[in-house]
Amino acid sequence: MGTHWDELTTYFRYPVEIRRIIYTTNLIEGYNRQLRKATKTKTAYPTDDALRKIVNLATMDISKKWTMPVKDWNTVMAQFILQFILYYGDRLTEKMAI
Repeated sequence: MGTHWDELTTYFRYPVEIRRIIYTTNLIEGYNRQLRKATKTKTAYPTDDALRKIVNLATMDISKKWTMPVKDWNTVMAQFILQFILYYGDRLTEKMAI
């Protein structure tokens, strides 16, 4: 088997809606580029919460500029939340709860 088999099988664990978003990397790369732009001016943050706030505010600003809707976004977002809870639910704290 190839050297990337684990990554590929991880990809197929996700529902089709999420896989469609993952393989359209332009969307993700653009989002990451804008997050880097928002966070690069400061190299250190006093707390993890400070960084979370910057990323959250940047995400809110970025989302205002999105003009092209993602097909079935409500379904995709529900799948993201479900997958996050399934894989990382043990990392959630009361402060982070939605």
